[in-house]
Amino acid sequence: MSLIWKYVKRYKLVLLLNVIGSFGFVFVELGLPTMLANLINGTIAGIGQSQIRNVIIWMLAFTFFGFFGRSLVAYATSRLTTNMIAEMRNDLFSKIQTFSHEEFDRLGVSSLVTRVTNDAFILMQFSQMVLRLGVSTILMLFASFYMIFQTSRSLSIVLIPAFPFLLISVLIIGKLSRPLSEAQQKNLDNINLTLRESLTGLRVIRAFVREKFQSARFSVVNEAYSTVSRRLFYLMAWTQPLFSHVINLIIIAIVWMGSDLLETGDLQIGTMVAYIEYSFFALYSFLNFAIVFMMYPRAAVSAGRIQEVFDTVSSIDSNEMGIQGTKTHGFIQFENVSFSYPDNKGTPVIENINFSAGPGQTIAFIGSTGSGKSTIMQLIPRFYDVTGGRIIMDGYDLRDYNLKALRQKIGYIPQKSLLFTGSIADNLRYGKFNATHGEMEEASDISQATDFILDKAEKFEEHLSEGGSNLSGGQKQRLSIARAVVRRPDFYIFDDSFSALDYKTDQQLRNRLKKETLHATVIIVAQRVSSILHADKIIVLNEGRVVGEGTHRELLKTNKIYYDIASSQLREEELA
Repeated sequence: MSLIWKYVKRYKLVLLLNVIGSFGFVFVELGLPTMLANLINGTIAGIGQSQIRNVIIWMLAFTFFGFFGRSLVAYATSRLTTNMIAEMRNDLFSKIQTFSHEEFDRLGVSSLVTRVTNDAFILMQFSQMVLRLGVSTILMLFASFYMIFQTSRSLSIVLIPAFPFLLISVLIIGKLSRPLSEAQQKNLDNINLTLRESLTGLRVIRAFVREKFQSARFSVVNEAYSTVSRRLFYLMAWTQPLFSHVINLIIIAIVWMGSDLLETGDLQIGTMVAYIEYSFFALYSFLNFAIVFMMYPRAAVSAGRIQEVFDTVSSIDSNEMGIQGTKTHGFIQFENVSFSYPDNKGTPVIENINFSAGPGQTIAFIGSTGSGKSTIMQLIPRFYDVTGGRIIMDGYDLRDYNLKALRQKIGYIPQKSLLFTGSIADNLRYGKFNATHGEMEEASDISQATDFILDKAEKFEEHLSEGGSNLSGGQKQRLSIARAVVRRPDFYIFDDSFSALDYKTDQQLRNRLKKETLHATVIIVAQRVSSILHADKIIVLNEGRVVGEGTHRELLKTNKIYYDIASSQLREEELA
């Protein structure tokens, strides 16, 4: 398979050691029966004790040589396959990092996890089998046939009918196993999807007492996987007893025919013993070949799924030769921007959005759920590309920028705060990898996170659990804001990032941000009117279109949708 060979060929020396070890192993395995035949025939013919002792010494030496060959094969196989899969997984992870949200939506996060873990593991198992058995099996097969025909052509007629039967059996089993392997991996994707949803949604499941429902749901997908796996393993399990039975029948036939040749003197006892050994090695090699061949369909399915990831081209061009820097900083303009999600291109989520902003300004978006606020925020760092119009940042279309350079200009605080396992300092350095302790302290002070950080035993070195689960929602949100602030970007994007903060903390944070972002543009998505009262411009969205634009006071007088939202949240005197 080209995918496996792409990685295996990087280790030519280790592969050579594997081949050398296989040659040594085959040479010893076939050499021992030959010496045994000579010993038996010579003993019957009356050779001396010293000659017998020499043969035994040579057999003992061959045994140690065979041990060395097996050890060399085991070492080379282990080293090569573990390194191969480690590199493959690193390449897969790097490739996945280049995907846009469109590719994640299409391939599925759970499926990608399965491909990096389970599919890669299947390829490692297959590679181990090929390197451990495949090379020596092919060598053994040809060498055994040569020795068989050299030893007795009369007995060789016994083996001729067996191999077509065994070959046809292997092909049939291989053909039947491929669709089962494909179904098995797809069902494993479903298991991972259900498990992931159940674990991330555990609080919701418990709150609505739906544990039994989720257990039943998991049982359905698990049973589907088990059913397919059972059929696949039953099919594979028939191979060894079938082949072993055929091998036993052939050995019996050889002994039966060989007895006639012994009686007529056309065959010696030692030669017959050696012939049986050669036949056994030939048939056993074919059995090993069959095992490797029947693993191939399953490995081919996994290789195809992994290759699909490598072949997937991100819909967001990273534009490596694009613009790296600009003379101006903090200017942004939307020109007739429209966007439709890839799976529903006929229905635009936002349509003909126009606005502009510059350094020191705060632009806020508000509107009903589903009006397209978060979608606009995701277009600025190019998580998706616009399907109509264009976005101009500091004089250039976003698509003209080098993608990394573009995102370096942006401090993005998502709607759902996400922290990573590690220390608080580790998470803040996601914003700026070489941030000093002083910079982290200042960013935390701006985001109103200093108090709770200093209350921790380890301060900035306090360990955070997976997803920051040992922090409250408000604490996670403040750390997410600090992570963006420590970067000192040209653009701050707050996608409903104040929702978990109390009113006092919200107000203090916005007052500090106002002072710290005089040379940057702040874009806010908010549900709470109180968070955007002092924005320089508020844009009201409804069903993906701009239906109002102005300051808080202006919109109260001119825009009914904004007034309705504000009146539901503010006191009467604040609406005056």
